[in-house]
Amino acid sequence: MFATSFSAWLQRRGIHYGWIIAAITFLTMLTMSAALGLPGAMLQPLGKEFGWSTEQISSALALRFALFGLMGPFAAVLMERYGLRAVICTGLALVGFGMALVTVASQLWQLFILWSLMLGLGTGMTALVLGAVVANRWFTARRGLVIGMLTASSATGQLAFLPFAAWMIEHWGWRSAIVPIFVGCVLIATLALCFMRNRPSDIGLLPFGEKPGLQPAAPVAAPAAMTFRTPFVVLREVFSNRTFWILAGTFFICGLSTNGLVQTHFISLCGDNGLGAVPAASVLAMMGAFDFVGTILSGWLSDRYDNRKLLFWYYGLRGLSLFWLPHSQFTIYGLGLFAMFYGLDWIATVPPTVKLAGAAFGPQKVGLVFGWIFAAHQLGAAVAAYGAGFARTLLLTYTPALYAAGGACLLASLLVMAIRRPAKPASQVMPPAAARA
Repeated sequence: MFATSFSAWLQRRGIHYGWIIAAITFLTMLTMSAALGLPGAMLQPLGKEFGWSTEQISSALALRFALFGLMGPFAAVLMERYGLRAVICTGLALVGFGMALVTVASQLWQLFILWSLMLGLGTGMTALVLGAVVANRWFTARRGLVIGMLTASSATGQLAFLPFAAWMIEHWGWRSAIVPIFVGCVLIATLALCFMRNRPSDIGLLPFGEKPGLQPAAPVAAPAAMTFRTPFVVLREVFSNRTFWILAGTFFICGLSTNGLVQTHFISLCGDNGLGAVPAASVLAMMGAFDFVGTILSGWLSDRYDNRKLLFWYYGLRGLSLFWLPHSQFTIYGLGLFAMFYGLDWIATVPPTVKLAGAAFGPQKVGLVFGWIFAAHQLGAAVAAYGAGFARTLLLTYTPALYAAGGACLLASLLVMAIRRPAKPASQVMPPAAARA
């Protein structure tokens, strides 16, 4: 009832209801990404209070990344079966209560239940697949712009909230930083419950930019019904494809060198080198600003240049920046230089990877295929989240993990050149499961 009356009110003022749907989706993805990034600021406070090692806490975060990624191929199925509103509210409830209950946890197994299971599944249900589904259902015109904005919210939100969270942890304790996430989840779930709808037809509208009475130039085949078996069928079809394994392997390295390593361990790394949590989180926020610019620029470049060569440079420069980080002396100048080069290609790998996948597998399969490639990305993040924590516990330094990730990035820059160059320009259609690198 709220949505129908509000839509009519907006229509009289020349505003399409799709922009309300996009705004709720933006806030949902922003809050989810902030929840994903927050545990990285809590590694050392949790260790000091409960006596847990970095390896033990990192193992819970690693499982969270794995579940987050493995939800990718199935998120679109959930949205098709149960609707956007149900999936969003369920995801927000899992994340909100999972984060809130951590404040009363005292055992490591409780951290696995709350941060690994609830946070991993909740964020996986509302990853970038949500943004792409909303853009494709509600927008015919400006679809690329909407996908770009929603992608930026997911990427930048993981970093932009951290300086404020680190300040709260420093002044009021780590439990205080949970409050904005929980309140955000409650408020946005309320908005989604009142105003979120699955499709424009639910409230008597056409997608934004679609004109009434116009017929498509050629009949469009109805998409096959998706079941929970469909992702496995697609995986079996592409299992022997070399391009799939190269893209999955390089995206594994992408996740290993971003979410799993830097997002999770950067504040702890800086603490080991005498830099406080708030300045360290500010460097992460700086990376988020450069990431916002780099992602938009990468999308522009991917329409004009060989996507394999773009990935070659992205992975190569990322690897060199990781080699530089241990020698930056952790000064503002040194870390600023790292933030610029590293931040510019934090998720710049996404548009070229999407386009190469689209060229190789076509628009009908690319969504689910990319869902599996994204799962590989998050498995890489899980390996780095645990591996870097293990190295820190065993060797009392993150330097070997940084060198290993840098070397893996250089390997990825070479692997992408083994992909056959597409005979035609890559498709402009973004897949339903396009996600954050």
